[in-house]
Amino acid sequence: MTDYSRIDFTPLIEASADEVVTESFVRDVALPSGGTLALITLDNGRDYTRPNTLGPRTLEQLGKVLDEQRTRAARGEIQAVAITGKPFIFAAGADLSKVGTLATPENARLMAQMGHFVLGKLGTLGVPSFSFVNGLALGGAMEIALNSDYRTLDSSAAALAFPEVFLGIIPGWGGATIVPNLIGIEKALEIIVSNPLKNNRMLKPAQAFELGLFDAMFGPASFLEQSVLWADGVITGKIKVERKHEPGKLERLTKWPAAIKIARDTLRARIGTAAKSPYVALDLLSAAKDNDRERGFEREDDALAELISGDQFAASIYAFDLVQKRAKRPAGAPDKELAKPVKKVGVIGAGLMASQFALLFARKLRVPVLITDLDQARVDKGLEYIRGEIDKMQEKGRLSSDDANQVKALVSGTTDKALYADCDWVIEAVFEELSVKQQVFAEIEPIISETAVLATNTSSLSVEEIGAKLAHPERLVGFHFFNPVAVMPLIEVVKTPATDDPTLSTAMVVARKLGKSAVITADRPGFVVNRLLAKVMGEAARALDEGTPLPVVERALAPIGLPMGPFELIDLVGWKVAAHVQDTMVGAFPERFYASDNLHRLAEVDSPLVKSKLGKVEDLSKAGKKAVRLGNTAVSEEEILRRVEDELAGEIKIMLDEGVVAAAEDIDLCLILGAGWPFQAGGATPYLDRVGASERVFGATFHDPRVAGQA
Repeated sequence: MTDYSRIDFTPLIEASADEVVTESFVRDVALPSGGTLALITLDNGRDYTRPNTLGPRTLEQLGKVLDEQRTRAARGEIQAVAITGKPFIFAAGADLSKVGTLATPENARLMAQMGHFVLGKLGTLGVPSFSFVNGLALGGAMEIALNSDYRTLDSSAAALAFPEVFLGIIPGWGGATIVPNLIGIEKALEIIVSNPLKNNRMLKPAQAFELGLFDAMFGPASFLEQSVLWADGVITGKIKVERKHEPGKLERLTKWPAAIKIARDTLRARIGTAAKSPYVALDLLSAAKDNDRERGFEREDDALAELISGDQFAASIYAFDLVQKRAKRPAGAPDKELAKPVKKVGVIGAGLMASQFALLFARKLRVPVLITDLDQARVDKGLEYIRGEIDKMQEKGRLSSDDANQVKALVSGTTDKALYADCDWVIEAVFEELSVKQQVFAEIEPIISETAVLATNTSSLSVEEIGAKLAHPERLVGFHFFNPVAVMPLIEVVKTPATDDPTLSTAMVVARKLGKSAVITADRPGFVVNRLLAKVMGEAARALDEGTPLPVVERALAPIGLPMGPFELIDLVGWKVAAHVQDTMVGAFPERFYASDNLHRLAEVDSPLVKSKLGKVEDLSKAGKKAVRLGNTAVSEEEILRRVEDELAGEIKIMLDEGVVAAAEDIDLCLILGAGWPFQAGGATPYLDRVGASERVFGATFHDPRVAGQA
């Protein structure tokens, strides 16, 4: 077994000279029953916007402080040790901005081993150890708590989670070993594997407590005092801590392997096998059945050494930085001080998309929202949908009764467009046809104020052409949502040559208030996401037309790790919509895009595909096979993948040369947020560099140096 005390961590510590160190401050707290508790407070000296993080130098200092407490305990000076955090923050885990610089295989292993070495001291102090988790606790912070003998939780903590699998690694400081043996394998699979893959879903304090991760939970008003009092009860024996969720022999023999198999099969069906970390996590959770901490920690060391130094972690950190940093400081955004106030919103249309817009604007902006349509029946149907969705949110606890009533009261509908007169922002959600959009704006422009912003949700039409007949085209902006509106985090904000800075600034500020990430794009066909998805769908359609069996086409892109195969994507967006997008792109760039008559034929079939129980596409249905006209020159999965890679590399290079967005990072941000491209690929451009497509197509790379690991 590994003797962590004999390992030299100096190379790791020297490699982290610029770490923002989270200090471990100690003060003695008198226990009600007599005696002393040594309370360690983690604090990096910054405010709540810069959470405590756990780097090598932070761990080194925490280790020294714990050694001091062990000595004090041996002398009888203290009866317990507890760790807590600065206000609102326990810790946000490892400092991800620095982990990449430590990503050699040697340093990666040292990082895992150092975490096990230092946190392991919490179990060898000679007195009980406690974690008083007073706020945000992610990853390594949760593992501090797990390595403690006992744990309390503040009921107002912002979030608790093990996000590692989301970032291409695994909980490697004890989490993958301790969690399943504390709360059972099924719950461990949920929080270590499933939640991270659901857009990094976090736990609320009540959920974490009910799962059995914590022994007691107290309110924020007197959390520390209550925790100390509770700890005193544990020390004196007045409080008996029962852990009812710990798995027994029967679970280890039967439920454990069955749960792992089900999880593995579900993962394969849902995300394929391109992502490494979920499967490494499954292997660790499976092996943890032996309930041997020392062996489990060694397995975690091996796993982290491999994953941290690999391509997928480097790509994940690149993607994480895009979502956390670049998305919050969008390239090309004008000064937000130029933004116009939006005190009333108008939505032209009352169909499903328009109703989703109205609900989102009312919920997030809390301003009056007006919807209109051609007749009152359509308006009433839209209002009914909106109110029904608000009721669902209230039932699920996402809106209080007062909030639900307020949002309902903010939305109104009419057929009288004159009521748009006092709107500051008017967005259209009508049929995707140029003349229709031009007409509705022609009707609205004379009614609204001169300072009001006009927005179009077009996904494929030229925003400049939509505004060609406006008296003031400078106040028109593209504002392209993705479906479902409430869920998808991206908005493509389309700037025409005429769009002025106040209009663009208003669009960016509104997007932020809606809780969305906005990327500014030029007014070019397909903008970013649809233009590149048209490449993927076009190559899939081309391969099918040539005579390649649909299952072969569907499997071909698995190495990228996309959330779904190309025909599953086509089926999701709708066959007619997909065919229209392809036709639009071919109309704009006939020499570079592919449109298929078979897409139009399949659009006329009620059920063109056969799907598995999990919704995965298996083949064309009998009706689908009858509808298509296919060739007899089938191509391989490898050929299809190479075609898609090369076509994407070439198109992205053209888009960057055209100035569609400011940089390759914005392409990746759009694909991650708008099309679900996986973190472990880093979006598109790092992946295309790594597989050589960039070099093949234009003789260079999008990133220099490449976004890759150091394994």
